[in-house]
Amino acid sequence: MSIEVIKAGIADSVQDGGRYGYQHLGINPTGAMDLLAMKMANALAGNALNEAVVEMSFPAASLYFHKAAFIALAGADFSPRLNGAHVPLYQPIGVAAGSELKFSKALQGAWCYLAVRGGVDVREWLGSTSTHVKAGAGGLGRFLKRGDILPIRYSPGLSDTIIYPWRTSPWLVSPQATKEPSSLHAALHIIPGNEFSWLNRKSQKDFLKQPFAIGAHSDRMGYRLTGPALKQQIKEELLSTAVSFGTIQLLPNGELIALMADHQTTGGYPRIAHVISADRSRLVQGRPGDKISFTLTDIQEAEDLAIDQERSLRQLQWACTFKLRETGL
Repeated sequence: MSIEVIKAGIADSVQDGGRYGYQHLGINPTGAMDLLAMKMANALAGNALNEAVVEMSFPAASLYFHKAAFIALAGADFSPRLNGAHVPLYQPIGVAAGSELKFSKALQGAWCYLAVRGGVDVREWLGSTSTHVKAGAGGLGRFLKRGDILPIRYSPGLSDTIIYPWRTSPWLVSPQATKEPSSLHAALHIIPGNEFSWLNRKSQKDFLKQPFAIGAHSDRMGYRLTGPALKQQIKEELLSTAVSFGTIQLLPNGELIALMADHQTTGGYPRIAHVISADRSRLVQGRPGDKISFTLTDIQEAEDLAIDQERSLRQLQWACTFKLRETGL
């Protein structure tokens, strides 16, 4: 039972919820860029929320199903087509053996997730299947290339492709996303970083009032943010100190970088803010040129939004489990 990569994408890999507990050793967590989309795809496919998935950017891989599979797609809309026919995101699909999945056009978002019932059967490293490209470990140890075989653990008895009638949308799980459904301008909640006070008063106002654009030099390690040049009123040397997914650092030229899933474990640039976990999905799905802005919040609201999001994910998972039992899958 397997899926074959018949055309390689630009930066596709196997990812899961991340590899934690080793940052003190300099091993970053990696994991899916959009954890919300990854978990929603897994819920729709009947998996544990952190099960291994295929993460794709555009242009994405073309995949051939040697055996029937039960799948779900979530995240970016790359106009997925199965045997030439359009198939939806956020809706379970039964795929017949001999089918080919292609992605023809990047319509919205930056990262798309393919979850397969039972998960992708790849090797773990330090308790996670997430691909750590620099270490050459986890998943296949690298980005996917033509000819790669991805074993899967479950194959339903299907002879034809079936699009199942139940579906969801990211806005049901993350209600605040309804304010920016196009992702062309996202207002993100942030917690002030330890060095936020290092900015002069004008730069603090600019950071919170002016929009920033996602730059062309953005990848799984970090998104460059272009906008008003920010200046420091306190200019001290900062010892390399801990950073995390969503940390926003101030670079020496006054630009910003928002750290992503493959971020380093420590950094020496001032940490002026941190994007809250409940809003990271909207940040990572931004494409070069998309605008973002920041609004201050506190730890309590950040925790409340994270809890609400997790509760909605669990409700989706339970609902999908009941639906799958009804259909005998």
